[in-house]
Amino acid sequence: METKDRYRLSFTHQRSDKDSATDEVIVERTDTVGPGGNPVYCDPTGILRAEISPAGEVRMLVSGAYQAPTAPSVEPLP
Repeated sequence: METKDRYRLSFTHQRSDKDSATDEVIVERTDTVGPGGNPVYCDPTGILRAEISPAGEVRMLVSGAYQAPTAPSVEPLP
């Protein structure tokens, strides 16, 4: 997988025993490099930050106190 400029991150969470919900966020590449040496992507608010490798591995980066981000699924966008 090559490095892209935009990705869709999908977060799935359980709402009840039988129901789950998925939230999707579009992130764009920044000039920042993460701790793993890969590009950092950010949503328009700057709150959601993720380091994404060319292989599609995602490392969520904390941007404020009290965050406990979970790993989403990732889809490159054209």
